Amino acid sequence: MKKYCYIIYMCILALAFGSCREQEEFANDPYGNFDALWTNVDQHYCFFKYKNVDWEEIGQRYRAMLRPEMSASALFDVCSDMLKELRDGHTNLISGWNVSRYWIWEQYPKNYDERIINEYYLNFDYRQASSIKYAILSNNFGYMYYGDFTGGIGEGNLDNVLAYLASSEGLIIDVRDNGGGYLLNVEKLVRRFITETIHSGAISHKTGPGHDDFSEPYDYYFEPIEDTRIKYLKPIVVLANRSSFSATNNFVSIMKTLPNVRIVGDTTGGGSGLPFSYDLPNGWVVRMSASEITDANGEVTEFGVDPSPGCKVDMTEDEIAVGRDAILERAFEILEEMINQD
Repeated sequence: MKKYCYIIYMCILALAFGSCREQEEFANDPYGNFDALWTNVDQHYCFFKYKNVDWEEIGQRYRAMLRPEMSASALFDVCSDMLKELRDGHTNLISGWNVSRYWIWEQYPKNYDERIINEYYLNFDYRQASSIKYAILSNNFGYMYYGDFTGGIGEGNLDNVLAYLASSEGLIIDVRDNGGGYLLNVEKLVRRFITETIHSGAISHKTGPGHDDFSEPYDYYFEPIEDTRIKYLKPIVVLANRSSFSATNNFVSIMKTLPNVRIVGDTTGGGSGLPFSYDLPNGWVVRMSASEITDANGEVTEFGVDPSPGCKVDMTEDEIAVGRDAILERAFEILEEMINQD
């Protein structure tokens, strides 16, 4: 755990000191603020090559839309539209009245309905430990829902949750609609499901203003929790959808590498860049993906992590109408298959 913290800390330091290089001065007018935004993204964004983005052409096209007398709101709209060309949920422009965002998930099946879970599967009878909702279902499968990786989970919380779920035959970890949060919470959770140190991925950071100026990847590893704590090592299914984003995307990519785990549902929403922020002359802040995180196979998961083979499932309106969660039902089948194979 200390090594993972250290790598993230060193990447943040590298980004911070990199941003302290002598900066070009920009005027506090539409052209100056636009140029400051374009230049900061040009020098610090990490996925230009991966996404085949022609940032020079994009900048010229949107700069032509500027006018000296344009309002702050009109300037914000132009800048926001330019950032959307990056197709990156971690890249935002933040003003005093709005936050730009690239939000594609509404075009996909939602694939999660909390009411259905609570009413038809949990019967409104579940336990809550910090940010985790959990229960043992009528088929003796454990269920835990973690909807936000910004929500703290203490080691004592996890001991209590997993001790309660220990009698179940298999475990379902539901991270649908989890928009992300803290990577350290990912590590804290994964450590409960492994018995040996695992290679979890790598992080590289920008070393200069060029689009290809990156450090060598820093491999990071997760160690199992100490033996005095409670682990869960039976078959596990993780439920994901297109709104499983950022730190949740990282969690799913790591869990997918474990032999006793299957991913069921839809491809995650992606978001594999470590974000960093920079100020513009007018006080707006641009937040962008500035360090690249790859999975254990060296693959970038910026556009999402696919379900395990044979585990892609969508919920239909007809199923939802009768209180059936097709993704959870498929998880039951997968767990039965995994148990019977053992």
